[in-house]
Amino acid sequence: MESLEYLDIVVRGWMHDARNKILAAFNKDLDVWTKSGRNDLVTNIDKEIEKIYSKNIRLLFPEANIIGEESFTQGDLNMNGMTWFIDPIDGTMNFVKQHCHFASMLAIYENGKGVRGYIYDVVGDKLYWGGPDVGVFCNNEKMKDPSNTVLRDGLIGIGAPYLIHNFCNLQAVALASSGTRMYGSAGIQIIHVIEGKCVGYVSYLRPWDFAAGRVLAETLGLSMKKIDGTPLNMLVSSDVLVATKNAQKDIAKLTKKS
Repeated sequence: MESLEYLDIVVRGWMHDARNKILAAFNKDLDVWTKSGRNDLVTNIDKEIEKIYSKNIRLLFPEANIIGEESFTQGDLNMNGMTWFIDPIDGTMNFVKQHCHFASMLAIYENGKGVRGYIYDVVGDKLYWGGPDVGVFCNNEKMKDPSNTVLRDGLIGIGAPYLIHNFCNLQAVALASSGTRMYGSAGIQIIHVIEGKCVGYVSYLRPWDFAAGRVLAETLGLSMKKIDGTPLNMLVSSDVLVATKNAQKDIAKLTKKS
């Protein structure tokens, strides 16, 4: 395996190139399709960026596992050796409708252990990257661990369906916090947690939605688990809660009452 320091340089280059292609698409007509429903979109740009990332990964690591949002097929998956997770555009609805509030994400795991996460706020031109051996950076500036704030003193991000349908008593969680925020992009929401702008974020997420964020969050001393506190399975979609450890405890008390 190439050194992680070398990979950081290479992958950041890939993502900056991807940013240029994504921004250029604002001035072009997009091909847009639906997937699981009318609010689950994919565009030709999503597919193009994922193909570019996959090709670049294969050139360096022909034997690596690749789990990508737009090319994923359920099969005999495992986390043996190197596994890459790709979410070319996280928040495609925002990309199509707003031209903002979306991210591009990559993550590297070795034998099930997260070693690198990359979340790019494409429009904001802020790339959050790092891992347990180096810490977490925003572009070239090293980030500090966010304050271990309790739920009542912070904002909480909650996926709209979970809040509307009161999944696991999350309406009580929202009321116990300082307020709720919804952005329609797991990457953007996770950025807000690692920056300390929110004390937590909870939603139903697929592995490529949370793989990069998990590496960054746990490196910064945050908790990322299922709502009930059980560990995440990196190959299974599920409810995911990323939060300060104090907020996680507060949320656990409220959700257990559901």
